[in-house]
Amino acid sequence: MSAHTEELFLSPEELKMYKIKKVMFNVLIYGFLVLIALFIIIPFYYMILTSLQTPAEIEYTEVINLWPKNWAWSNYGTIFKIRGDGGSSALEIIGGNIVGDPVEAFSIWTMYANTIIIAVLTTAGTIISVVFSAFAFSRLNFKGKEVIFSLLLATMMIPGEIYTITNYQMLATMKDSYVVLILPFMTSVFYTFFLRQTFRQIPNELYLAARVDGVGDFGYLFKVMIPIAKSTILTIVILSMIGTWNAYVWPNLMTTKGSMYLVSNGLQMMFSGMADGAGASQIIPQRMAASTMVTVPLLIVFICLRKYIMGGVSRSGIKG
Repeated sequence: MSAHTEELFLSPEELKMYKIKKVMFNVLIYGFLVLIALFIIIPFYYMILTSLQTPAEIEYTEVINLWPKNWAWSNYGTIFKIRGDGGSSALEIIGGNIVGDPVEAFSIWTMYANTIIIAVLTTAGTIISVVFSAFAFSRLNFKGKEVIFSLLLATMMIPGEIYTITNYQMLATMKDSYVVLILPFMTSVFYTFFLRQTFRQIPNELYLAARVDGVGDFGYLFKVMIPIAKSTILTIVILSMIGTWNAYVWPNLMTTKGSMYLVSNGLQMMFSGMADGAGASQIIPQRMAASTMVTVPLLIVFICLRKYIMGGVSRSGIKG
C-alpha cells in the first residue's frame, strides 16, 4: 500500500499527525545527508582553498579564511616546474622559484603517465580474467565448481596486508618495472563475484536457445552475456582504474626510482627533498595544489560516469 493510499483511510487528526511525522522524518533524513555531504566536501574545499593561498596567508593568519585574499594561481604553475628527486637533494620554493639541483629528476607528468599506463594495463588484465572466471562459475558445469568458488570467496576474509607480504617476497627482485606493478592486480575475487551475480540473472533459456542455434560457449559469452552485462563490466573498469590511481602501499614498496613513481607515492616524494624548517612551511600551498591535481581527475571521472556506476550496482543484468 502506497503512502497516498494509506492517507485515504486516516481520520483528520490521524492524517495531521501522519504528515507531521512524515515531515520530521524527512527533515532528519535530509539533515543527516547534509551533514555527511559537509563531512566529505569540507576537506576538498579546504585543500583547494589552501592551494590558492600564499604561504604568508596560511602561516600568519589566526583564523581560517573561507576565501583567498590573494589568488595565488602561480602555485599550480609551480608544481609543473618541480623536478622531484625522491629526497636525494634539498629543494626549496622561494618566491615561486625552485632553488636546488635534483639528482634524478621526475615531474608530475611522469607520475601521470606511469599511473595511466599501469591503470590501463591492470584494468585490461582484470577484465579479461574476471569475465572468463565469472562466466565459468555462473554458466559452466564442472566438478567442484561450488567448492572452488567458496574457497575464492573465503580469501576475501584475509587482510590485504598478508597478500602484500607474500607478493613482496615473490617479486622483490623485479622492483622498478611495470610488470611488478601490474601482475599482482590483474584479477579480483570481488569483481568476479560481482560479475558472476549479474551473469546468473540472465535467463538460462537464452543459453539453451543459443546452443540450439549452434552457438558455442564463447560465442554465447561474447554475443549475449557481455552485451547484457556491459553496465556491470563498465563499473568494474571504472572502479579498477580508480583503485589503481589511489594505490599507495604497493607502489611505495616496489618503486625506488623517480621514473617509476605513480601519483600516489610520487606526490609525497616530489616534496620530500625540500628543506625542513622555514622552507617546509613555504611549500604547503604547492603540496595542496599537487594534491588537487591528483584528486580532480577522479572527481571528473566519477561525475561523468556516475550513472554507469550506479546502474552497474543496481541493475540485475536483464534487458527488455
